[in-house]
Amino acid sequence: MFDRLEDLVIRYEEIMSELSEPDVANNPNRFRELMKEQSNLTPLVDAYKEYKQCRQNIEDSLAILEEESDEEMRELAKEELNDSKAREQELEEKMKILLLPKDPNDDKNVIVEIRAGAGGDEAALFAAEIYRMYVHFAETHRWRVEMLECEEIGIGGMKSVTFMITGQGAYSVMKYESGVHRVQRVPETESGGRIHTSTITVAVMPEAEEVDVQIDEKDVRIDVMRASGNGGQCVNTTDSAVRLTHYPTGIVIYSQTEKSQLQNKEKAFALLRAKLYDLECQKQHDAEAEARRSQIGTGDRSEKIRTYNFPQGRVTDHRINLTLYKLDKIMDGDIQEIVDALIAADQAAKLAKMNE
Repeated sequence: MFDRLEDLVIRYEEIMSELSEPDVANNPNRFRELMKEQSNLTPLVDAYKEYKQCRQNIEDSLAILEEESDEEMRELAKEELNDSKAREQELEEKMKILLLPKDPNDDKNVIVEIRAGAGGDEAALFAAEIYRMYVHFAETHRWRVEMLECEEIGIGGMKSVTFMITGQGAYSVMKYESGVHRVQRVPETESGGRIHTSTITVAVMPEAEEVDVQIDEKDVRIDVMRASGNGGQCVNTTDSAVRLTHYPTGIVIYSQTEKSQLQNKEKAFALLRAKLYDLECQKQHDAEAEARRSQIGTGDRSEKIRTYNFPQGRVTDHRINLTLYKLDKIMDGDIQEIVDALIAADQAAKLAKMNE
């Protein structure tokens, strides 16, 4: 591990040197690449420098204890020794985590698709609530949310909704939300007061750039039509809606959220790229079954991951057996505690895998 850390420190110094060269500032792409690499390496390099300082403090404290007879100096040295040893262990664990292989998609924006499952109108209502939960969560990170697709029902629910979250590291946080979310509560339409169980599915896909996915124009049929459903001026009077049909996979994308046909077309192709990229990622996950088992529920869309129990005010994440009794706050977007616990469990599983 320490040989690798020394190599990374050398690489970090090379990056800092290159960033100071005038030619790099005139090359935006190269400058952006170097800044991203520097940003990724900085936490690890800082931790390693502090670790080496701790090692030096330990050596100095031991030398004082061997040579010094003054009791006050010895007590100070013992205190410094204990503090440095404790910090040394903390930093060693931190560096192991920082050295874990990084998901190449972690820095990407995400496209989230929520679909109502079992439960009819109640599932659609819950889908709309989970959508709002993610919007509020994104706002706490100062991420931008953009609607791509939405199929609403008249009582305020959503049969399906697809949206993009744009922000640094969005995928690294949101990827743990993929799976089946279950709600247990008494629906407003239930006169007998019985608790119903409904489900929705959440799919989280990294945004795919054109370089990630090449789409052959011959493989896509583009249809334009008038938007349907509720809309403002112009929405239902011009051929602004776009439908893409991808022949090889059968994927159909419908986009009508914008007044401009060009904007709807751009959104539709962005969603198609993400779905094709996600299909490829799923194939890789399936091919690497063992690696997938060491992850905390980031692959299987059919996996029931979380239950929201309204009568008891609790939320349970089944992957890590975490139960929190703050359902109101969670539904208002306060899911950071769940996300942090999932990230920690995922890192622990990967560390255990490396140590086998």
